[in-house]
Parts: sequence; C-alpha cells; structure tokens
Amino acid sequence: MSRKPKEHLDARRRQILDAARRCFVRNGFHATSMQDVLAEAGLSVGAVYRYFSGKDALIAAIVSDALAELAAAFGDDAGEPPELDDIVDAVLRVDRPPLSGSRESARLLVQVWAEALRSPELAGRLDEVMAAARAVLGGVVVRHQRRGLLPADVPAEHIAGALIALVDGYLLQHAVFGRADPAAFRAGLRALMSARGGD
Repeated sequence: MSRKPKEHLDARRRQILDAARRCFVRNGFHATSMQDVLAEAGLSVGAVYRYFSGKDALIAAIVSDALAELAAAFGDDAGEPPELDDIVDAVLRVDRPPLSGSRESARLLVQVWAEALRSPELAGRLDEVMAAARAVLGGVVVRHQRRGLLPADVPAEHIAGALIALVDGYLLQHAVFGRADPAAFRAGLRALMSARGGD
C-alpha cells in the first residue's frame, strides 16, 4: 500500500534538507551549488525546486526546523518552567543543525550569518526565524518573572535576546576554536544569572 501524499511530500522535503545540510557542512555554504545538492539528494532539478527556490530557502528551512524543535520542547505553559541554563543546554542539544552543539553545526551557523550579510532575502528570513526564537524563550522568561525568579522590570524579550546572544557567542567560539566547553559555559551563565547589582 502506498504512503499518503503528505507523508511522501514530507519525506521528500526531509531528504532534500538532509542532503543540503551534508553539502553545506562538507563544502561550506558559499561553495555549495544547487547542483551539488541535487547530486547529493539523487533527485532531479524539478523535484528539488518544487520544494525550495534556492540555497537561501534551504538554509532558512534548516534553521526554521531546528527552532520548531526548540519551540516544541519549551512552548508548553503547563508546569514549572525549565531553568534558563537548562534552556541553553537544550539549544545545544537540538538534533538538527545549525542549532545542535556539534562543531560542524556551529561552523554551518557561522556560514549562515556570513551569507546573510550578502543576501537581503536570507537576512530577512533569518530575522523572522530569530524573532520566533525570541518569542519562544521570551515566553519561558515571562513564566520565570511571574514566579519571582527573574526581575519583572526588564522586558522578557530583552532577556531572551541576551540569552540568544550568549549562545551565539558560544557557538562562534566552538566553530572557530573547537574547544568550547559546554559545562564551563553553563557554569558561567549560571554565575552571571545569580549576580546581584550593587546598591
């Protein structure tokens, strides 16, 4: 019995994204052509372009999928909110690049940022994706604020933006130097979050 059309379409989309990710990790974003992705996926031009208009669309989809995974993990308002350093750990454990904690994924993320400087379309897509990430983390921050665990006089989106910037910095160090220590990063983050300003 054949699969349902939606299941087939979803599987084909995933096949293309996985192939693109392998190419980007192996050759870099700029050096990878759509022909490389076609060959890696073993699909025709029409089959790939039915789903994605080009490299920018592929990268945006890879990032969006990873953030959707993050949203699914932390979007539930029920129960106690996770600790903020646990959120950072979860971001680093997301299975799908470019948010996963591997050095290859970190390098891919740096390439995405660099390409966004050149491509207004990709920059726009990434801006939308990062707004969604801030919304997810901002929702968790609000839950902490309601429980008195974080200051309520700082907008949640500001705290969420700072958390994202910290993770971005960690991933950049991991990409360039390959020796970023997630345990040390978490300990440092916890120390920063527990700091109190002077009178």
